[in-house]
Amino acid sequence: MSTPVTSQVIDVQNYFGGAWHKSSASEYSNVTNPATGEVIGRTPLSSKTEVDTVVQAAAAAFPAWRRTPAGERIQYLFRLKNLLEEHIDELSKLITLENGKTFAEAKAEWRRGIENVEVACGIPIMMQGYNLEDITPGVDETLIRQPLGVVAAIVPFNFPAMIPFWFLPYAIACGNTFVLKPSERVPLTVRRTMELIEKTGIPKGVVNIVNGGREVVDALCDHPTVRAISFVGSTPVAKHVYQRSAAAGKRMQCQGGAKNHVIVLPDADMDLAKQIISDSAFGCAGQRCLAVSVAVTIGEAQKTFRDAIAEAASSIKVGFGLDTGVQMGPVISPASKQRIEGLIAQGVSDGAKPVVDGRNPKLANYEGGNFLKPTVLDGVPASSSLADTEIFGPVLSLIHADTIDEAIEFIRKSPYGNQASLFTTSGAAARKFRYEAPAGNIGINIGVAAPMAYFPFSGWKESFFGILHAQGKDAVEFYTESKIVVERWSRQETRKF
Repeated sequence: MSTPVTSQVIDVQNYFGGAWHKSSASEYSNVTNPATGEVIGRTPLSSKTEVDTVVQAAAAAFPAWRRTPAGERIQYLFRLKNLLEEHIDELSKLITLENGKTFAEAKAEWRRGIENVEVACGIPIMMQGYNLEDITPGVDETLIRQPLGVVAAIVPFNFPAMIPFWFLPYAIACGNTFVLKPSERVPLTVRRTMELIEKTGIPKGVVNIVNGGREVVDALCDHPTVRAISFVGSTPVAKHVYQRSAAAGKRMQCQGGAKNHVIVLPDADMDLAKQIISDSAFGCAGQRCLAVSVAVTIGEAQKTFRDAIAEAASSIKVGFGLDTGVQMGPVISPASKQRIEGLIAQGVSDGAKPVVDGRNPKLANYEGGNFLKPTVLDGVPASSSLADTEIFGPVLSLIHADTIDEAIEFIRKSPYGNQASLFTTSGAAARKFRYEAPAGNIGINIGVAAPMAYFPFSGWKESFFGILHAQGKDAVEFYTESKIVVERWSRQETRKF
């Protein structure tokens, strides 16, 4: 929902050239606490002209920053890591207030973000090229890596801290200058993070923020000075960003949606499986791209797992993420809640049985919140649209198969390929699954196969558009371009000095 500018103080500003600047936007988007419905901030819907101003500030800072030795660039990251550690509780609380996830989930998110800062501190080694003498007599060849210039990232609401740090530390450590477009729904975490980045003493213009909606996204995709775009969000928007950026001649890495399957074999440790899969399906209210959305049970696991996961789902305490004992918070908005409840109804209409129904919960003191409780739908027909729709909420669909091959076929038919998991005690089954499952992130007895920062965050099919992924070595490849130098020198006798 958009509201016209009023005389009230605007909380969120753009940041560029080493300073905060009030946007000239005529409209602002409300930032609300999903647990209460209370407006806690406003995000300016900046214009294309403002995007250009921010990009030009980043471009002006680039020549000096790229000439700063890598060993010096990472000193700012070392300082940032310490600042983030010192303020982690404050920063985690901010995530809970604007995103809705529990304090524990928010703090775990920050741990992942900080981990990326730590890995990027290895850039002096990770960014090295290679060389070979005498490719032909007297001729040497060298590959060196150089930064691109101005790069940008467009990030979603569900991980306000972690996902920006998939990109920011690597981009600037490699010598680029950086423009970040946070989700207009959750700009407060990024705003406070930028205040800490300022404290590192990093040169003006190296890190910049422009707030807004689609106009800002399109302007970044089109801008001739922006060399690369990193994006995380839904598949339709990922495709849009990918195509529009490609038309402008940019590098792109665009993470899209997901429909993640887990296969449960009869030999699985059922106590372990129910707890891990419950955490995956319902953690962060199901609002993460690696959340398990479909559980495919094999043989007798159909009944044992169904009963176990229903028990686990029913026991989860839902509420405001800063309250003691709360295990799951609200979804991001009333529209999201309405959409998820509509998808649950669609599944029931298609023949699924809601063994746990989380629609329309009543939470005392939080009547204005966007709350759902965990939902388990048993017997979702493979023909149901729900089988392929990304719900992005605390809903787990159960499907039965007779064999692991049949279960893998369900995954193969899915348009998405972000993650797939298997629960078993059989090494042979695990190897078969790892070998055949068509997804970029594979879990064996793991519910959220989230790569550590020193591995790339993979994704296949319509879950990813591009070649090089976020994090690790892929990030270094993405944020640099290779230059080949072939040298021949005269064979004259070396002068004596």
